[in-house]
Amino acid sequence: MSEAPKPKLPLGALLVSKSIISEDQLRIALLEQKRTGEPLGKLLSVLGFVTEATIREALSENLNQQSVDMAHLIVDVHAIKLIPKDMAKRYKVFPLEYDKKLGNLNLAMSDTSNIVALDQIRAMLGKTINVNPMLAGEGEIQRAIDQYYGFELSIDGILHEIETGEVDYKSLQVISDEYSQPLVRLVDALLADGVQRGASDIHFEPEQFFLRIRYRIDGVLRQIRSLHKTYWPAMVVRLKVMSGMNIAETRAPQDGRISLRLSGRSVDFRVAAQPTTHGENFVLRILDRQKGIVPLDNLGLSDDNLTLLKLMLARPDGIILVTGPTGSGKTTTLYSVLNHVNTEAVNIMTLEDPVEYPMSMIRQTSVSEAAKMDFASGIRSMMRQDPDIILVGEIRDAETAEMAFRAAMTGHQVFSTLHTNSAIGAVPRLLDIGILPDIMAGNIIGVCAQRLIRKLCNKCKQPYEPDPVEARIMRLSGDLADTKLYRSVGCEACDFQGYKGRISIIEILKLNTDIDELIARRATIKELKEIALASGFRPLVEDGIRRVLDGTTSLDEISRVVDLTDRIM
Repeated sequence: MSEAPKPKLPLGALLVSKSIISEDQLRIALLEQKRTGEPLGKLLSVLGFVTEATIREALSENLNQQSVDMAHLIVDVHAIKLIPKDMAKRYKVFPLEYDKKLGNLNLAMSDTSNIVALDQIRAMLGKTINVNPMLAGEGEIQRAIDQYYGFELSIDGILHEIETGEVDYKSLQVISDEYSQPLVRLVDALLADGVQRGASDIHFEPEQFFLRIRYRIDGVLRQIRSLHKTYWPAMVVRLKVMSGMNIAETRAPQDGRISLRLSGRSVDFRVAAQPTTHGENFVLRILDRQKGIVPLDNLGLSDDNLTLLKLMLARPDGIILVTGPTGSGKTTTLYSVLNHVNTEAVNIMTLEDPVEYPMSMIRQTSVSEAAKMDFASGIRSMMRQDPDIILVGEIRDAETAEMAFRAAMTGHQVFSTLHTNSAIGAVPRLLDIGILPDIMAGNIIGVCAQRLIRKLCNKCKQPYEPDPVEARIMRLSGDLADTKLYRSVGCEACDFQGYKGRISIIEILKLNTDIDELIARRATIKELKEIALASGFRPLVEDGIRRVLDGTTSLDEISRVVDLTDRIM
């Protein structure tokens, strides 16, 4: 006799039976579902109890349905042409792959039991094409639709409307059903465009006769648009209203924050206005929560550095510092570390300026001038909250540094950032702030210094043989014909930049008794470096060269962020 099929459990019961969520968490989600009417899986993800990927895998197993991870999607242009964008959005589906010979279409769906959607799609495609539904997360599908169907917010259409008075219905449909001022839609469209292009910052820079708009993409500023100066006053008012600034104040700097929902996810913008000779200059830092938290194993660390960092995190007390210039990915690294140690067994508290990425189970606090709470007083009050791990956004002054070290000395693990150029440079910087060397010695677990480098575009990077100077910089020996380096070229896939995406290069200095002794007697940087190298420390430049040799980036890109002159001497 054949075995009877296993009964299909409801999603909540299934996740509880697998110990993925607790009964309490399910109860919270069900109450929220009763209030909002949203699907349970989506609410569990929004509440931070599980990831979309976990829900997808559990459903896949329960329904005996094939699932697909949209994060590693290779787009099939022929498949996308089969299903219009409005239909894909309406039914939350995405065409993955089309086999013309067999007539099979693999279709990602957030709900594979949606018979209405499948019937409509099959009716539109005809009987010659077989539809094979595959389970995927709703958020993943929405992101794929926005990314691969092309961006529809018609900035050119809105500009044409402003100039001619002809209404651009295409941009109206995308932003809202109601008519709104074209300049309001223009600002919204530019913000959405910046997020779509993967920018980290959007710059609105007024000149004497025009407004320059630049995006910082992969760490490099790129001019996107130039608009007539007459547009700027109305755009300033829109930006100030969105970010909660005083619209009447034009002579003093202001800070604000914008929260928008784009592509089905929350995106925050940190806004700064600065008066200049030609008007107010606006810079918006994009804080995309989706990109904020990267698993520790995906930070791009070498195996040795990853093992070293995990060993440092295993120590129960002391301070771990992450250093580097602004925009070097320090916050991302710290959040990844926090995510790695975040369990029910520990109480993690953070003090940030401001909180950039909300995380579940972590008590996050923004420093506030209005509440008269700075970093130092914030740490003082946190110590009364029974924390195991404390994150201090940045050590800027003697008082903050003193309180951070006091927390580290009283049995807490403390994480923080510091503005220095190298890991070893953290020691003289802390001495300069006013920390005594004998307090530093024994209380610093380690220091990570990092930079972000651009990755070569996989579609157009070009191999070449290194010349003698390059071989000398990289300390290559033997036949150079056996070594292949890569240079940037530029193609449509990377917007003709030659690079696409970024990765970090990191040096990790783990302090030991020899280094502690040198710090206690105020040794020079040279002495510290010699002992560190003897203990196995690998400088930032070595990590950069590793990335050149494995074809991830080019030597030109490494020389942009790291000093290579010492290696020519």
